[in-house]
Amino acid sequence: MFNFSFDKKILYIVIGILVVISLTSLMTSPNTLFLTLLGIPGVLIAITFHEFAHGIVAYKLGDNTAKMEGRLSLNPFAHLDPIGTLMLVFVGIGWGKPVHVNPSNYTRKISMEKGEAIVSAAGPIMNIILAFIFAIIYCAVLKFARAEFLNSTVGYVIVMMIHSTIITNVGLGIFNLIPLPPLDGSKIIMPFLPYKAKQWFINNTQIFYLVFIVLWISGLAGRIISPAIIWLANSITNICGLII
Repeated sequence: MFNFSFDKKILYIVIGILVVISLTSLMTSPNTLFLTLLGIPGVLIAITFHEFAHGIVAYKLGDNTAKMEGRLSLNPFAHLDPIGTLMLVFVGIGWGKPVHVNPSNYTRKISMEKGEAIVSAAGPIMNIILAFIFAIIYCAVLKFARAEFLNSTVGYVIVMMIHSTIITNVGLGIFNLIPLPPLDGSKIIMPFLPYKAKQWFINNTQIFYLVFIVLWISGLAGRIISPAIIWLANSITNICGLII
């Protein structure tokens, strides 16, 4: 997922300020804080499976770097970046610990560039698959659970946790498809770019990093993709509702 190539100290200072601002705001709204805490399981699931997908697909393509580093695991602690996780929980945009891969180890049946695109796409695709799975569970609970359960505190908590997991996975998947470094989308689009555009993109990577940081910190990235996240999450839930 994220793999910043410049001084992280400045970035982490900015992130710390954003988290403090978010926490201060949440403390004034107990209900919002409660809903935020209910979203933690969804965050753990989304990040863990996202990074695992990168690692397992790279391994299937012939690169065992992720396996050697213990990343072919569904243990959340193998994939969580403390700051990135806090960001995703309290700010809505975050990341996991990047999965290291070595494209030169990929099978020669495809180019390294296509291999990188496939590995990069695996994370967002996994998040969308998870969104469908939890949407099916969500619709099944609403349809088959007894009214007493749904109206109870336990029922409310479970339903909201499932719903939050859907939103988080859709959000993480769509966010990472933005074609800007350091997001997965920047590698996914590479095989489709003309040669000159590709070289221009590579030569200006640091500029794109800065553009991404500005969009992220200013909140523009969230505002731009929020409609897509809401639309896709609702569409997935509606589709699952028709199936069940």
